[in-house]
Parts: sequence; structure tokens; C-alpha cells
Amino acid sequence: MKLFITGISTDVGKTIASAIITEALEADYWKPIQAGDLHHSDSDKIKNYISNPTTVIHENSYRLNTPASPHLAAELDGITIDLKKIKEPSTKNHLVIEGAGGIFVPLNEKDTVVDLIQKDYKVIVVSRHYLGSINHTLLTIEALQNRKIKVDGIVFSGDENKATEDIIIKKTGVSFIGRIEQQPYFDKNVIRYYADIFRDNLLNL
Repeated sequence: MKLFITGISTDVGKTIASAIITEALEADYWKPIQAGDLHHSDSDKIKNYISNPTTVIHENSYRLNTPASPHLAAELDGITIDLKKIKEPSTKNHLVIEGAGGIFVPLNEKDTVVDLIQKDYKVIVVSRHYLGSINHTLLTIEALQNRKIKVDGIVFSGDENKATEDIIIKKTGVSFIGRIEQQPYFDKNVIRYYADIFRDNLLNL
């Protein structure tokens, strides 16, 4: 199973969700494009969060120096992101693929993050609770569906907001994977706790 983790915006909890899903499935992890924080990248964070012995963390296809939209970060590095050079790693294990920002974050003058999603990927959307998140979540899911991309599950980030969660699930029909409550910190134990909660729903996708 290959799972593509995207979000309704930046800083909504994609990496924490990716760590939980990676740990739950003892999956491999791959972030095709890393922009900025190269000494404390999302791949580094995943490595620090997981505790299972099976996961392999695969190299980024692009490592860009500036914490910015990938198209700009690449331009500042004097390169252009080429989708043909983004090669999915070969593995017999489950694979968790983490996107960058939201689905329409530009990678170059033509392509956006949504163009990284392949036909055999199961797509999970991470939605964080804030004023306006219902609109951003529904727009993200509708945009994916309009491109004939099935959304297989949703993860909510933040303390329970029943009214928000209920209306999103009712309007989209997307499967609820789990909720990541607001936490004072995340470490291996917290990630493992959520992994145990999420596992059955993930395996049922």
C-alpha cells in the first residue's frame, strides 16, 4: 500500500500524521521534495519519532536550501524541479509519501504537488482545526476529486471540534482515520500511542 499524505495548508500536521501512519504500518517513508531545514528535515523528524525496526527512510529527490514554495526554493538554488527526476523508491514494504504544503503548491511553472500523486496511491488529507478550515478542507477534497483522485481518508489535527468534523465527513463521505489531539510535545511514545489507534482504520483502506 502506498499512501500519499497531503494537507489543507502548510503547518497543519502532515509530518506528525506521516510519522504516526509510518509507525502504525511499519512502513517506509519518502518525502520527494524537502525545502529548507536540511539539518532538521522532515525525514530527520520521522527518524526521531518512530520506534519500529522495519521502516526505511528514503532519500529526498530534491533537497532545497530555502524554506519556501518549492518552485522559488529551486529557483534560488539555480535549478528547476523536473517531475521525471522524481523516482519513487523501490520497496516491498508499505510506503508513506509526504507532500509539501497543500496540493496546489507550485513545483515549477507548470506542475504542483497534486501532480506527484500517482494512480496507485491512496490519498490521506490532514485537516487542522482553525477558523476557515472547513472551507479549505472541502476545497482540497473537491479539487482532488475533480481530478479523478479518490480521497481515501482524513486525519484531523487539533482538539475535537465535533461540528467541524461532522460537516466535513457528511459533505465529503471521506473515511475518518483518526484525530491527533493538541499535545504539549511529540516523542516516540506519543507517536506509538496514536499509531495503535490509527492502525485498524489504515489497514481497512
